Amino acid sequence: YPTERDLLRNWAEILFDNNRGIDRLGDYPLTEGEMQQIIEQIVELRTPLKLNGFINGKTVSIKRDNPDDQAHFGKEISLKIYDRREIAAGQSRYQIVEQPIFPSNDRRGDLILLINGMPVIHIELKRSGIPVSQACNQIEKYAHEGVFTGLFSLIQVFVAMNPDETVYFANPGPDGTFNPDYYFHWADFNNEPINDWKTIASSLLSIPMAHQLIGFYTVADDSDGILKVMRSYQYYAANAISDVVAKTKWDSGKQRGGYIWHTTGSGKTMTSFKSAQLIANSNDADKVIFLTDRIELGTQSLKEYRAFADE
Repeated sequence: YPTERDLLRNWAEILFDNNRGIDRLGDYPLTEGEMQQIIEQIVELRTPLKLNGFINGKTVSIKRDNPDDQAHFGKEISLKIYDRREIAAGQSRYQIVEQPIFPSNDRRGDLILLINGMPVIHIELKRSGIPVSQACNQIEKYAHEGVFTGLFSLIQVFVAMNPDETVYFANPGPDGTFNPDYYFHWADFNNEPINDWKTIASSLLSIPMAHQLIGFYTVADDSDGILKVMRSYQYYAANAISDVVAKTKWDSGKQRGGYIWHTTGSGKTMTSFKSAQLIANSNDADKVIFLTDRIELGTQSLKEYRAFADE
């Protein structure tokens, strides 16, 4: 039953552990005032879309107010918060929070998954025989009551589950609306739906998958200001494409092409964008070229890419 204050303390300890270099915190822990500076930045960003950039931005800056740290007192220092490439490695730390107490109204959530002390996935559970829609309603109710604020506004993905069914969806944030059309079931590589809770726990909610979901497979869409999370088939496609590119020997003369065929509205542009981004970020290619067969498609794709692309 940790409170928001307990979770902040836990985060402060992890930040201290991960930033004990002489040019960062040295041997002087973060003060409550310094943690408050970080919370103020979170409150200002407010939406899951902008907070996705905060989480994946690798670092956060604070002005040192711990008087014991004479070398940095009053100076701005940059703290490492999360590196999406350090999956189950480096300084990544994973924790499970059972029944966190939300601020303001003493409500308790079921489970929250923390990466490096940050609450990123909220799981609402129902017992057998109670439909998953009730877990979704519970999440929506919490959101309307304003419990996903402060530290809890960092939550990127919601998971609603009972032992026989699971759906996951991006946090629409304080301005967004919950849209059941975007509540997705997870599936395996062959697109066979996975619903058994143990399989969900060992696939979708496992490390590395949960880490990748937050770091790579959420898309902050500026066109409508909404955070999006990819469907399982988009994840497998983008992953497989970037994998092939990583393994290709470009001078072998034996490169093969490939294609994605899918219906309208299935998210092909986002899949291609994510594939291009993964390839570009991995240094496996100097350039990724997007070729279209008509101007309108090029214009539309450019607009979507720009909305997805952050800076």
